[in-house]
Amino acid sequence: MEVKDQESLGRWDGLGSRDAISRTEAMDIICQDVMRKVEAIGPVPAPAPAPAPSPLPPASGSPPSSDLNDILAHLLMLSRRCPFEDVKVQCRRLLQAVQDLGVRIPRPLGNGPSRFIPEKEILQVSKVDARTQSIFEDAFAALGRLDNISLVMGFHPQYLESFLRTQHYLLQMDGPLALHYRHYIGIMAAARHQCSYLVNLHVNDFLQVGGDPKWLNGLDEAPHKLQQLGELNKILAHRPWLLTKEHIEGLLKAEEHSWSLAELIHAVVLLTHYHSLASFTFGCGIAPEIHCDGGHTFRPPSLSQYCVCDIANGNGHANHHDDLLGNQDMCGEVEVLMERMKQLQECRDDEEATQEEMATRFEREKTESMLVVTAEDEECVPSRDISRHFEDPSYGYKDFSRRGEHVPTFRVQDYSWEDHGFSLVNRLYPDVGQMLDEKFQMAYNLTYNTMATHKDVDTSMLRRAIWNYIHCMFGIRYDDYDYGEINQLLDRSFKIYIKTMVCSPEKTTKRMYESFWRQFQHSEKVHVNLLLMEARMQAELLYALRAITRYMT
Repeated sequence: MEVKDQESLGRWDGLGSRDAISRTEAMDIICQDVMRKVEAIGPVPAPAPAPAPSPLPPASGSPPSSDLNDILAHLLMLSRRCPFEDVKVQCRRLLQAVQDLGVRIPRPLGNGPSRFIPEKEILQVSKVDARTQSIFEDAFAALGRLDNISLVMGFHPQYLESFLRTQHYLLQMDGPLALHYRHYIGIMAAARHQCSYLVNLHVNDFLQVGGDPKWLNGLDEAPHKLQQLGELNKILAHRPWLLTKEHIEGLLKAEEHSWSLAELIHAVVLLTHYHSLASFTFGCGIAPEIHCDGGHTFRPPSLSQYCVCDIANGNGHANHHDDLLGNQDMCGEVEVLMERMKQLQECRDDEEATQEEMATRFEREKTESMLVVTAEDEECVPSRDISRHFEDPSYGYKDFSRRGEHVPTFRVQDYSWEDHGFSLVNRLYPDVGQMLDEKFQMAYNLTYNTMATHKDVDTSMLRRAIWNYIHCMFGIRYDDYDYGEINQLLDRSFKIYIKTMVCSPEKTTKRMYESFWRQFQHSEKVHVNLLLMEARMQAELLYALRAITRYMT
């Protein structure tokens, strides 16, 4: 939450109460406070032209003129996002009252939680599903906000519940690392992919739990212990197969500022969580939070209904799904995919490929996955604002594939999450192994037995192909899987989307999101993004945990 003075925090927390009377009391105090602040500023002059952006936005993400603006932005967020209808209505009334007194109030920028998915589809979910509504209320009570990631994940309430439980435990419950360290590691991980959405969220959380604002000037201002994590962050995010036990030893046996094993496991889980969450954020086109930088403006609307940023984001034209080029390919896309799944199932029953043939198919798919071009746009140069949270901004996934470096094969039979990683995490950071396992299983097994408009469809073959393709890009091989199935089930536009989202998520575009699975629903595409996020996290974790195991043995 962005409202800073300590005594006011209790009031805002009161809005998350399950008790309507407590919410009303909290809201009354906020109303009085806001009205006092409005009266104190007297008649409001016409606004000056907007100043040039400062190099470091205020932590509140509001114009720096006064804390009243922070509060108004917060009220705007609550009026749109609070899961309690009574709070929404009261916030709207209060904003209206402030405007009636001649004070300019903020308005939201953009069109809802996602730039790719219509707002009405996302917000419809909690209206029709009591379970989703209840999860939203719990999340709001815990954090004082209902963030856009949770709103988009709300298409899949079972998964969302597991995700929020795990994230809450990693960030807020007892654990080896101090709370401000956890948020700072989240910032470091998200910054590797230039994910300003997650960086901004955790900058606010970091300050709220008492983090030192100086650390936000750059990694070199943070404690040496956190600086040492920079190399691990970089390798895990872009080329986890290069991680060795020597990297682990360097952290655990440092002369000063060394890490304990338990602290390192906590840090590794946080790094992999936020690398993969950055993939989800870009893959679903998550928009800035209303109360954060880029989520609202105090400027009046322009004459046309679109602001410049909408036009730049391509929101200015009505419906992207009627792309003329795609329509010929689109007809019957779902039926073709279902027919292929049926044929593959029949082939599976008829013939068994030899081990040699299976190994060859894996190597072929791995090599081909290296050649899939990720993005249609030019180099993304991280802004100074983001890049100060990590070192070596030029280090990325792309370099090795262009130079033809070989990704070694990691056989799951030798080191798997189920048999090795799970128990190591659980031993050093109790309960977290269990939570991660449930979250992986939930994403992998989630199904409604539908494909677009078809019901009673077994989608397990398709889910497995997506999961194994991502692991294949990381060099991870399942001996019992026929990698020939991947080319039958995942077409080129889908592979480009997967590769971009998993390896260079900051380059994901709306066009890419729309060009795969055109006949499928948004909820199904969000499900794909959950699979990609969890498969990526597990792949990174496997490499990190294997290196730790090798160090320990």
